[in-house]
Amino acid sequence: MKLLDIVVKKAINPNLVATKRDAAIAEIIDSIVEAGALSPKLRDEFVKAVIRRENRGSTGFGHGVAVPHVKHAAITKMAVAVAVSTSGVDFNALDRQPVYSILLLLSPEDQPEEHLDAMEAIFGNLSQETFRRFLRQAGTAKEILALLAEADANAAVR
Repeated sequence: MKLLDIVVKKAINPNLVATKRDAAIAEIIDSIVEAGALSPKLRDEFVKAVIRRENRGSTGFGHGVAVPHVKHAAITKMAVAVAVSTSGVDFNALDRQPVYSILLLLSPEDQPEEHLDAMEAIFGNLSQETFRRFLRQAGTAKEILALLAEADANAAVR
């Protein structure tokens, strides 16, 4: 699965304002709503669902990244938002360090294989130090899109 196939281009935020986890989740969900990939009527429900998922176990897996995610019946098409924080967000990450890059994944409830494929594509890239570094340094949505395109091209070669 290619990242550019699931990332909502208009939900890329290279300048996340929020510094607290729940506020960051809300800000990222807002970008998905503004991009038209989620109904505004569902905004609050999804913010709560993602926070509930985080409360069960942090998706901040270390190295400055987090991948909050939720499966939901109202989602018909996989959607990923990308956010970068310059100041860092306390995501209660496994390494206890702040999170600077967040990829939030919304998946259809009835497509568990696609959800796993998306997680594999996301983690496959986030596990690479170079990708994490360039994502954290990206200052514009255009730079993030170029990085994602390069990651997809490299994945196709592997």
